[in-house]
Amino acid sequence: MENPFSLAGKTILVSGASSGIGRQAAIEASKLGAKIVLTARNRQNLEETLSMLYGGGHSIIVADMSVSEQLEYLAAEVPQLDGFSCNAGIPASQLVNFYKEETIEQVFKVNTFSAMMLIKHLLKKKKLNKGASVVLTSSAGNVFCAALANGIYGASKCALDGFMRTAALELAPRGIRCNSVNPSVVITEFQKKSGITPEQYERELKNYPLGRYGTPQDVAWGICYLLSDASSFITGTALKIDGGSTL
Repeated sequence: MENPFSLAGKTILVSGASSGIGRQAAIEASKLGAKIVLTARNRQNLEETLSMLYGGGHSIIVADMSVSEQLEYLAAEVPQLDGFSCNAGIPASQLVNFYKEETIEQVFKVNTFSAMMLIKHLLKKKKLNKGASVVLTSSAGNVFCAALANGIYGASKCALDGFMRTAALELAPRGIRCNSVNPSVVITEFQKKSGITPEQYERELKNYPLGRYGTPQDVAWGICYLLSDASSFITGTALKIDGGSTL
């Protein structure tokens, strides 16, 4: 019996694959049979992710998503793709009174502009096959609910979701789908760098009806679903993976 959740025979590009959600998405997609192309700026960390993958035929392309020329290089180097899981991102936790223009520019460059421009380059080089699926890792914060000191990061993700919906509309005639996953707090090294204290984590946990924070695997399973044929009639959708915290 055919399994619509299988990724066998699909080649998937995973950005931000050196750690956290990106690494876990690559691992889970490989378990489901996909051939994975890993990308991030740190080769050593990518090699570590590569060693964790199941199956064979996987590869690494080192590229810095904040550098425009490397985005075009990445698009030129990747093989034909059936999916793209975009996870590159940097944190920012600042109150409005302390904003710096350079912080805003850097966060948007990595969290928003890099995804937009890489998808543009992939399309121009005809690297996304008909029926391909693009999954952008966004956030529940500021997309579905506001949070203190989350204005810069949250705005970058709101912009990413806005782009996702337009891309879904424009790419539908090519049979290419575009969706996002929108997690709330997920405990990763990325999250630990956000500046949130253990006491804040403890207080925030009371807002989670399921009684726990998310894991990279929780989000990775959502990504794999949207990459698979089981979601073939879903596009332009932001999938909340938030433990009920935005109810």
